[in-house]
Amino acid sequence: MKKLAMLFFAAFLGAALSLGIYDLIKKEQPRNSNFLPLSQVPYLQAGNPLNNQAPKDFVAAAENTVHCVVHVKSTYESEPYRMGSPFFYDPFRDFFRGQPFGGTPQPQVSSGSGVIISGDGYIVTNNHVISRASKVEVVLNDKRTFTADVVGTDPSTDLALLKVKANNLPYVLYGNSDDAKVGEWVLAVGNPFNLTSTVTAGIISAKARNINIIENNPDKGQFPIESFIQTDAAINPGNSGGALVNTSGQLIGINTAIASNTGSYAGYGFAIPVNIVRKVVNDLVEFGTVQRAFLGVSIRDLDSKLATEKGLKDMKGVYVMGLTEKGAAELAGIKEGDIITRIGNADVNNTSELMEQVSRYRPGDKITVSVVRGGNEKVIPVTLKNKMNDTKLVEKEIIEPVKLLGASFEKVGESERKKLGIDGGLKVVDLEAGKLRSAGIKEGFIITGVDKKKINSVEDLAKALENKQGGILIEGIYPNGMRAYYGFGL
Repeated sequence: MKKLAMLFFAAFLGAALSLGIYDLIKKEQPRNSNFLPLSQVPYLQAGNPLNNQAPKDFVAAAENTVHCVVHVKSTYESEPYRMGSPFFYDPFRDFFRGQPFGGTPQPQVSSGSGVIISGDGYIVTNNHVISRASKVEVVLNDKRTFTADVVGTDPSTDLALLKVKANNLPYVLYGNSDDAKVGEWVLAVGNPFNLTSTVTAGIISAKARNINIIENNPDKGQFPIESFIQTDAAINPGNSGGALVNTSGQLIGINTAIASNTGSYAGYGFAIPVNIVRKVVNDLVEFGTVQRAFLGVSIRDLDSKLATEKGLKDMKGVYVMGLTEKGAAELAGIKEGDIITRIGNADVNNTSELMEQVSRYRPGDKITVSVVRGGNEKVIPVTLKNKMNDTKLVEKEIIEPVKLLGASFEKVGESERKKLGIDGGLKVVDLEAGKLRSAGIKEGFIITGVDKKKINSVEDLAKALENKQGGILIEGIYPNGMRAYYGFGL
């Protein structure tokens, strides 16, 4: 029994000693342990320099902007029954579907945003917001509604300029997108999902992004310029054409696109830098068309593979792969293999930055281009050219839209009008290669309307096609009484 008591006492003493040592170690454990309690995880406190970078709120910036951002409603005709493009006529449709070919196309309305940039009614939006529209309406934040005229468009940057007949409108002030920094707070203002005057906040996530969203179509003079500001401020369908502003309420970009697998916000949006916007707007107002300058080089981004292949020490700048014959760069003395590091005083480290800088100039402008050749830097003066490879400013292309159709026309006689039950129309004759033939229209087809506008003469047709961008809808009737609709793009 005595031996058992001694054993119990020894066990008790060992346990007490162990607890005491553990408690002592715990009290003396260093405070910089990797296993700090959650309450001790560092956080930003008042007086921390990082904390001072964030504004207390965005009220002032929002109030300076919401009244300057408008709701843009674009009306266009829906596309009736078709298979592929152009419209496809199914002769069995009337019998099995119980309605004439194509039915009656119903007007459709798409929704976007726009930014008022002057008190006398100039509004910037995206080209893709209004490109197919037969009518553009603008709804102000105070609920006033105006019909807008399209002053001009620039598909290469996805910008369009509208004008409404109004004065003393609130307008946003231009900022400087060059001064915008990654990590800077920004607001996106627009009309997502038809929810007017919506403001979201985020930061600039990156600059000079190229996401290959703008079509490259040299035949139409469309050379995409993508150098987007990337932001995590929520941008959704309907935000297109809206404002990206800094915390002072200054415009630094026009919201254009989102990165998403669902069509809705999934983390990142993209905006056209305001320095590009300002140049495009000035050109459209002054010349009616964008004065686009070309350097005349074929370029690519530098990467480790190319640097190793060419024996380059670093990867700063843009590599010149080729030159346009007698282009601005070749005449100035730039050579294949040069590395362009600056346009004027602006550093360029990728193709998007270079294209953005050149896009700010007009044909005939003189700039300096800094290149590295053989390890040495050279500053080369260059006179920029236009797409025709000369230094002149270009005039607005005036193409008679009727000629694009590839046909001659004649008025419909009174007897034929009575027979077909129509009160006007323009008959297609002498059909040649052109838009009408490509759409499937046959000789003898009588055009009675274009985008719901009645057509009775060639003058009516020309007026209906004037300043038309994107798709159009032609309706009419054949001499045998068959009605048809055709759609195509100009």
